[in-house]
Amino acid sequence: MNKKLKVLLSGGGTGGHIFPAIAIADEIKKRFPDAEFLFIGANGKMEMEKVPQAGYKIEGLNIAGFDRGNLLKNIGLPFKLVSSLIKAKQIIKEFKPDFAVGTGGFASGPALFMAAKMTIPTFIQEQNSLPGKTNTANGKKAKAVFTAYPDMEKFFPHSKVFFLGNPIRENIVSGMEETSSAKEKLGLDKNKLTILSVGGSLGSRTLNNGWKDNLDQLKEKGYQLIWQTGKLDYKEIVDGCQLSVDGNNQQPTTNNQIQIKEFIKDMETAYSAADVIVSRAGAIAISELSVAQKPVVLVPFPFAAEDHQTKNAMNLVEKNAARMVKDSEMKEKFWNTLSEICENENVRKEMSENLKYFAKPNAAKEIVDEIFKIIK
Repeated sequence: MNKKLKVLLSGGGTGGHIFPAIAIADEIKKRFPDAEFLFIGANGKMEMEKVPQAGYKIEGLNIAGFDRGNLLKNIGLPFKLVSSLIKAKQIIKEFKPDFAVGTGGFASGPALFMAAKMTIPTFIQEQNSLPGKTNTANGKKAKAVFTAYPDMEKFFPHSKVFFLGNPIRENIVSGMEETSSAKEKLGLDKNKLTILSVGGSLGSRTLNNGWKDNLDQLKEKGYQLIWQTGKLDYKEIVDGCQLSVDGNNQQPTTNNQIQIKEFIKDMETAYSAADVIVSRAGAIAISELSVAQKPVVLVPFPFAAEDHQTKNAMNLVEKNAARMVKDSEMKEKFWNTLSEICENENVRKEMSENLKYFAKPNAAKEIVDEIFKIIK
């Protein structure tokens, strides 16, 4: 390209929308170091903090989603939508992007709608197996829709759909190592089966309660546990388990069998050390788990929009790439489901092999390849 490339991106509300957009921007920046990027987000949402931290400019719209819990709060929604459309148009007119990429979330709606209306090529990246309304609406005018799950033609125009996966953190792709060496790095016994439990960046009370109920059985079996609790439950769990804590307050242990962490920064080592993983079923988590290719028990968060985490999980369950335990069935089914995997090496091997179908380690690269094929 002779002139400086300009790229508009929009997505937010959750990390699942924000981080794929940043990963796509990072991939484009590798190819065009002098390219100019502008994100459009929703004021007061986490993208207004996360995008600048990643080194990109962002403009905010005063947009919000429909509040099903309090209908009175929706009275001002039409005005917010109109003002957001007007502001999005102004931003696009001034920035003059060569193309726009939307990853879902409140701001992505007006941003991509106005871009398409102004005849700017638009592209959608959909992270979930059940698309959000924003992406479904904008997908009709998009040049291409990049999905993380197969068979998404029922939601988007058939010829526009590309099953390329979710862009994930580069360190997960390149930083995975041999299981026994990762265990030793974490101070674990390389000969003992190790379970990793992750409940997202905030943690999961459901998973935490599941482990509290089953710690005695875990110890009896001699399994090792890397347990990411999240901030809210961390201190109570450490105190309740009567664990000694190291100086960084990061790795309490009981004879090195149980490691409790508020947050795991070095996820590639944790994934590498695990023989089995227990996780929520957010889109990006599933994409990372597929690349890690470790047998997994998924416990979908039941209050995710339109219960999309359950639908994400079912895609893996149907291909025998995961087991699922409903949030409401943790007490009855969690330990038995987990034990079935832990006690059968053939089951673990089969699940790991089946996860390859969903593993898309080069998603960001392949998405950007397709964008430039289309706009050239």
